[in-house]
Amino acid sequence: MRPIYFDNAATTYMYDEVIDVISDAMKSNFGNPSSTHQFGRKAKVALEKARKSIASVFGVASSEIIFTSSGTEGNNLVLNNAVKNLGVKRIITSKIEHHAVLNVVENLEKENNLEVKYVSLDDKGIIDLNELETLLSEDNDRTLVSLMMVNNEIGNVLPYEKVSKLCNQYNALFHTDAVQAVGHLDIDLKKNVIDFLVASAHKFHGPKGVGFVYSKKNHVMKPMLLGGNQERGVRSSTENIPGILGMEKALLMSVNSLKDREEYINRIKSYFCEKIKEVIPETDFNGLSSLKEKAVPKILNVRFPIQDKMLLFNLDIKGIAASSGSACQSGGVKVSHVLKEILPFDELQKTSIRFSFSFSSTQEEIDQVISVIYSYLNINRF
Repeated sequence: MRPIYFDNAATTYMYDEVIDVISDAMKSNFGNPSSTHQFGRKAKVALEKARKSIASVFGVASSEIIFTSSGTEGNNLVLNNAVKNLGVKRIITSKIEHHAVLNVVENLEKENNLEVKYVSLDDKGIIDLNELETLLSEDNDRTLVSLMMVNNEIGNVLPYEKVSKLCNQYNALFHTDAVQAVGHLDIDLKKNVIDFLVASAHKFHGPKGVGFVYSKKNHVMKPMLLGGNQERGVRSSTENIPGILGMEKALLMSVNSLKDREEYINRIKSYFCEKIKEVIPETDFNGLSSLKEKAVPKILNVRFPIQDKMLLFNLDIKGIAASSGSACQSGGVKVSHVLKEILPFDELQKTSIRFSFSFSSTQEEIDQVISVIYSYLNINRF
């Protein structure tokens, strides 16, 4: 059986066109964009053209885009600046955020006079907006709301328009980890007041090691790394020109084909849900991941009716790539902190696997995966 890759929430393959752009940049645009000679100027022109192109996708100014090495760096940059430079005394977040947010918030809480509040969730991982408003209204301290636009494990799409309005109403800053959303959702920052948005190229068929932060222009950001004045003084380090140009190409290709990809991947996911329920009717789905209008198309989190810690391992043996949760927390089968927050104890004991799809995923691959799962579970359960 040919290998099957259903772990696109962890990372995506690069488009061929993106590889071509990166390769060409490595060969012909190797100058340092901070250099004043012709090689540096050529790199600088390409850098700023990419910045302007990416900004135009979201309807923002190019000066509001800061290039980084990853989503993790972007979240660290925003959260540290919010507390240390922007006067934030209070952060409202949730316990199902990515650890690139949770760990930073916990560290900031320990090191600073910072209050942290966690908004409640229901059993599907839906944010309690009424409680969010109550939390926003009960204190006048400078507040930052940090909620991810798409949950990386259960695929829930945050009603970020409503969150944006609440933050605007109560004069709070709004930061969203949009790593799983950019390139997969239509995001218009002209219509929604979001102060900070974080993205990573390898989640939308671009290269690893490059991402960006959108920071609303009225927020003065300071660098975490000292020793340079790149990115308008916000992010010291020589810019990764091939990576940035590859990211630009991947983003433009992704947004230009967004509707077609969304429709196709939704069909693929619906087919998976239908077929797995046919062969294993007791199967359920975590969060909102199986619902077309409530979750990002690519993510489906499946909860099987039994506990079998070897299921994921046996899928891998058969050449099938999937995940038990965030790839950043790999290194062993651990209880997902996301599922731990939303599932009752008995359901948490059952085996859950995240399957995440791309435009290259096929129904034939789904048939093969479900056949492997069905055969394995029936051998081991009876």
